[in-house]
Amino acid sequence: MGRVSFMLVVAYGKEISKNTYDTLGASDISSYLSADFRVSIKPNLVVPGPASNGAITHPEVVDGIIRYLKDFGVGKIKIIESSWVGDSTIRAFKYCGYEELAREHDIPLIDLKGDSSSVYRHGNLDIDICDEAMNTDFLINVPVLKAHCQTRLTCCLKNLKGCIPDAEKRRFHTLGIHRPVAALNVLIKTGYCVVDGICGDLSFEEGGNPVVSNRIIAGRDPLMVDSFCAELIGYRPDDIEYISFAKEFGVGEYFSQDTKLVELNSEAKPAHQAGSSMVADKYKSIIDEDAACSACYSSLVYALHRLGGKARKDGKISIGQGFMGKSGAGLGVGNCMRGFRTYVPGCPPKATDIVEALK
Repeated sequence: MGRVSFMLVVAYGKEISKNTYDTLGASDISSYLSADFRVSIKPNLVVPGPASNGAITHPEVVDGIIRYLKDFGVGKIKIIESSWVGDSTIRAFKYCGYEELAREHDIPLIDLKGDSSSVYRHGNLDIDICDEAMNTDFLINVPVLKAHCQTRLTCCLKNLKGCIPDAEKRRFHTLGIHRPVAALNVLIKTGYCVVDGICGDLSFEEGGNPVVSNRIIAGRDPLMVDSFCAELIGYRPDDIEYISFAKEFGVGEYFSQDTKLVELNSEAKPAHQAGSSMVADKYKSIIDEDAACSACYSSLVYALHRLGGKARKDGKISIGQGFMGKSGAGLGVGNCMRGFRTYVPGCPPKATDIVEALK
């Protein structure tokens, strides 16, 4: 996919549109983007419903992208999408707030369910891809960071499954979803990735168990972004089979210590809102929380959910800014807990590191 970018930008906070705009401004997207490009924005609108359920891309994220593109001088912008098999993209555009967004910015909404398609080959695998996804100069992939009941994670790489006809989506599952998803990312060239990490669902692609994290993540390489995001919800990259295949197929590189990571608004990470998730509520009895940031708290919830909440039997897990400067004999999570005998470093820490500490 050309020159790989070794840069990721993460912004925290509740001002979704502004933070998205600022994330792109701090990123290296300008190295790849040109004002005369035809740009297609591909969100995740798997089902009609509010973004607060944790399943669909917040329209405010796409609003921030559009505002950045317009200020950059881009004049040809589209939003393209195909909801999952059996549901209506048109309904999703309406009920997810995208009709209003498109009117405000005077840009077209393209339902890929009605698009023509062409067959492309990677290795010995033929894949039917919607023409709109291929006939663009710059595709901006805007997934939701969330767990998935079949593949564990769905983010940038899997979001491109919305760029194929419904019949091909069904066929992907008969082939085993992982290898086709990886091959699809070889054939569709992603211009840039902007991940909605506001409140992704913890267990199911359709939503219903959101965990508030309030972050936007952006980078050029979809494999690098996905490998980074996998660790945020408690998995090593190789735990996700299609991520391993994408690495094998040369889609990009994994996030590593050589990746330049830029964080915005680190000091303004919002406090966790109690009761924001039914899943999170399950673990309240084993968490001692005092002014914990949402990104840090969500990492702990992801880790506990990953382990079924059964890993901690010797006292509560402490987390939050209220513990700064204090000591304790139990397990602490995050840099605020560095005074504890045992703590998981990070601001926020990765869920994978919390999993290992809980084990």
